[in-house]
Amino acid sequence: MTAPGTRAAAPAEDSDDLDVEEALALVREAKDDQPGQVPVPQPEAHGEEHRAIPWRQAREIAARAARARARRAPVTVPLGNALGLVLAASLDALTDLPSFDTSAMDGWAVAGPGPWDVRDEGVLAGHAQPEPLTDGEAVRIATGARIPADTTAVLRSEHGRTDAQGRLHATRELAHGQDIRPRAQECRGGDQLLPIGTVVTPAVLGLAAAAGYDTVTAVPRPRAEVLVLGDELLTEGLPHDGLIRDALGPMLPPWLRALGAEVVAVRRIGDDAEALHQAVTGSEADLVVTTGGTAGGPVDHVHPVLERIGAELLVDGVKVRPGHPMLLARTKDTQHLVGLPGNPLAAVSGLLTLAEPLLRTLAAHPAPERYTLPLKEAIQGHPHDTRLVPVVLRGDRAVPLHYNGPAMLRGIAAADALAVVPPGGAGQGEETELLDLPWAAAGIEVCFT
Repeated sequence: MTAPGTRAAAPAEDSDDLDVEEALALVREAKDDQPGQVPVPQPEAHGEEHRAIPWRQAREIAARAARARARRAPVTVPLGNALGLVLAASLDALTDLPSFDTSAMDGWAVAGPGPWDVRDEGVLAGHAQPEPLTDGEAVRIATGARIPADTTAVLRSEHGRTDAQGRLHATRELAHGQDIRPRAQECRGGDQLLPIGTVVTPAVLGLAAAAGYDTVTAVPRPRAEVLVLGDELLTEGLPHDGLIRDALGPMLPPWLRALGAEVVAVRRIGDDAEALHQAVTGSEADLVVTTGGTAGGPVDHVHPVLERIGAELLVDGVKVRPGHPMLLARTKDTQHLVGLPGNPLAAVSGLLTLAEPLLRTLAAHPAPERYTLPLKEAIQGHPHDTRLVPVVLRGDRAVPLHYNGPAMLRGIAAADALAVVPPGGAGQGEETELLDLPWAAAGIEVCFT
């Protein structure tokens, strides 16, 4: 969606995210020392009912919360399941590449100066070592086939002709070693091909396979469980009689997978405090995501359940619109809960504010480079809070989208990114930070960054 040349990176010192080396400590550290507490800034109160912290600070806390307590052992993963993971061990060559001299082209393997007598049989890829050549001899050879011993060069098919006696002649000058891929041209056995911390892309899978790997050692995907709250939600059909369709149940699992998580369960709890308590305490996921119930209404049970189980509340409200009632809690030593607001776009805001940095750190992914683009149109800001506004990217401009209210998904469904609008707003042409949506660059349900 976006051309690389259009992005202007923010200064590195402004970064509030962990780098990949810090994140990889999750798998390298196996010490028994007690980790330190995550520093949680004291929120400024906008009234007693809403204790909120700045948006950027909330993201930093989410990233460092995963870093502070988790100890996640590396796993051995078949190549077919490793896409998007991060290497927890370096990828070292198990053999020379190529492992034998091979032909780079279809043509003839020749020995000595021409013209050459041509053998009757040819050499194909995948066959055993052919008989050596003698001076003045040639043999038909296919791309990728093993080079016969004592071969001088490979003469391409289009650069050779045979005379009436069947002897082969070169139609242009032939250099010694031409079109031969020598053994170990790319690497020798034991060479490091890729370091720890490399994200497994399709090209990495190809290299690993070529180097002889069937599996790789990687940081495991964080496991996530989604708890959908609310008695008013329908799973099918049209809204009626005060009931509305559940948008978050279908949306959150694939979004979490796009962020690199393995979604182990999606449960519908309704407005049932006891069921919520049982679901949270019974979950073995690394991250529990709840929808709705984070405010102070009569059926908002998330805070009471967290208090009941003795959870450590790390973020209780964020100065961001939409989505300010979001929360982050540590429910177990190696488990966190992200409470999302019930309004759909507000839930997206909470997902990208709290769940994304936490999952990224658990998976040891590098933080995406922050970048800015000028706005094609001005965006009105909130007096005190950051706003996240859906935009589409057109050339070197970010175009704000309408239908960006807390309950609306029409704007985000068409968006490439979210503009991070500071308190007070941003004017036309003003450089504004953007958060890419995970599928805008990498494809749905694939997370490389």
